Amino acid sequence: MRNVAKPIGLPLALLAAIAAPTGGVLPAAAQTVSGPTGILQINTGRGRLVTLDAPITDVFVANPGVADVQVRSVSQIYVFGKSAGETTIYATSKSGRVVYATTVRIGNNIDSIDSMLRLAMPDAKIVATPMNGMVLLTGTVGAPADVAEAERLVQAFTGKETQVISRLKTATPLQVQLQVRFAEVSRSFVKNVGVNLLTQDNTSGFQFGIASGRTPGTFGTSTTSATFTSGSENGTIGIAGKLFGLDILSALDLGETLGQVTTLTNPNLTAISGETSSFLAGGEIPIPVSQGLGAVSVEYKQYGVGLSYTPTVLADGRISLHVRPEVSALSAAGAVTISGTQIPALTTRRAETTVELGSGESMVIAGLMQNSHDNSITKTPGLGDVPVLGALFRSNAFKRNETELVIVITPYLVKPVNANEIVLPTDGYKAPDDFQRLIGGQLGGTTPGGERPTPKMAPPANTAPAVGAMAPVAPAAPSPRPTDAPVKAEPPKSKSKKGGSAAPGFGF
Repeated sequence: MRNVAKPIGLPLALLAAIAAPTGGVLPAAAQTVSGPTGILQINTGRGRLVTLDAPITDVFVANPGVADVQVRSVSQIYVFGKSAGETTIYATSKSGRVVYATTVRIGNNIDSIDSMLRLAMPDAKIVATPMNGMVLLTGTVGAPADVAEAERLVQAFTGKETQVISRLKTATPLQVQLQVRFAEVSRSFVKNVGVNLLTQDNTSGFQFGIASGRTPGTFGTSTTSATFTSGSENGTIGIAGKLFGLDILSALDLGETLGQVTTLTNPNLTAISGETSSFLAGGEIPIPVSQGLGAVSVEYKQYGVGLSYTPTVLADGRISLHVRPEVSALSAAGAVTISGTQIPALTTRRAETTVELGSGESMVIAGLMQNSHDNSITKTPGLGDVPVLGALFRSNAFKRNETELVIVITPYLVKPVNANEIVLPTDGYKAPDDFQRLIGGQLGGTTPGGERPTPKMAPPANTAPAVGAMAPVAPAAPSPRPTDAPVKAEPPKSKSKKGGSAAPGFGF
């Protein structure tokens, strides 16, 4: 037997208003309201058999367009899903007691959605829950791109009339810490050879000289005294004396300059996936710029160690990086002078590229090997070409520069850590007292700083990074059995180890 309830609330209200006495208010009778006690989820076109604990006589469906009920016996009913939506079902006994009450939610074949998501994203844990004309997605995925992909797949499966709401979370941390290493070695060799000769006839005042680059010296008031002028960057060999009645002052400049500059910077920066982060450790140099009509404005040019990058966390913990590291320094080479003010030039090493790496993996994104030679000869026309004696009328300079530069980047997927685990350069610093400063010559009471912690999400160096994997802890060594004799381990012999080149032609 099946009865379907119809909305008759309005006629009953009118009859109650007509029958009610006008002279007084009757006391309210006791009322009992029963609500659904459970939720039954069924896909469209699917059914569910419900077995009851007592015989029923009536079944009520609030919205027959959403769900249909077939009564098989007094203790069993079939519930079928007709269209997406939500309704309630009541089943009562002959005495009017509510035997079964539930809320029925009909979705668009949710079981097939779960199977599709498991097939398309085997590593994700997604649960699809149908509600009133919509599907709620909960669970975790490996990367932010998987969130949009799951929404697109479910929307295509359920149709445009169904709203898809995503509350998915990513298992991989979205914060990326980038470590950049600039390793540069610059070597220079400069050689200068110059001849300076100055003569003076004290009787007639005749003076003759050959000079290259500077004045060799001056004659004193006495005919036998002379003063040499040494070169600022060269070694000087000087000779003074009389020859054929002439005071002779000569100087031979021989100079060699060897120089080597090593630069190693290691800037670190952390940013969230999809956002651009940058910093500069350096300064700004003012540069005057003419504006016409005698007006001068000042522009500031940045220099120092700079880093700018945009990380994007991909599937399987891979990281796409658009990185732009830069190291610049003030240089006297190429400086210009404006209105008596010298403005230094900037020596810049910069790289900009996009790469894809795993957490803890490193890549050389830029390298430079430069070898330049500069040889110049300054001579007196004609006289400098005379064999043997022509060396007195010419000077030569030789300069060679060698530069090797490598830029290495290493990204890490990181999570925030406890503040107590962070080591600062100022930790442990204590100002020295008078005794330590005057007698001991100490600048600090203790050695500041300490060992920096490794990024929490750094994977092993010889394995591929896993999604959200923590750095593994070495297992404890098994204890030896009582019957086994202890083996004495010999310490390994120390061997010299040379660092491998980061790229062909680069070695440090």
